Amino acid sequence: MNQNPNKLLQIDLGSLGCWLTLLVVVVLLGSAGLLGWILNGIAILFLVLLFAPVVGVFVLRWWLRRNLIEDQCPVCDYSFTGLNNTECRCPNCGEPLQVTGGSFKRLTPPGTIDIEAIEVQTRPSDPDSLPS
Repeated sequence: MNQNPNKLLQIDLGSLGCWLTLLVVVVLLGSAGLLGWILNGIAILFLVLLFAPVVGVFVLRWWLRRNLIEDQCPVCDYSFTGLNNTECRCPNCGEPLQVTGGSFKRLTPPGTIDIEAIEVQTRPSDPDSLPS
């Protein structure tokens, strides 16, 4: 048999108090005219949180298109990608490089003169054209 017949009719008022408090706050805000402002603010916040990642992806793609530079290392001719106006190292030869103006330039200490050597082809001279 049921030892506690009163438990069947017992109502839990703990959670009901929370809902009543929320209802009173909503009625007070509605009567003061602030409920519309709060609901509009929540809707705007929700829309901002919804569209911010989409806009962020387009902004990130635009920024990368402007700042990602693909060029060849001036030392070893290895092709790789770097960010504009930054310093990096060539992944192939380890040369320190500066990315400026859409290309890679060697980082050299002040006073260093950077030259490019070119190979000069020599041809055998004609023995008849030599002065005697």
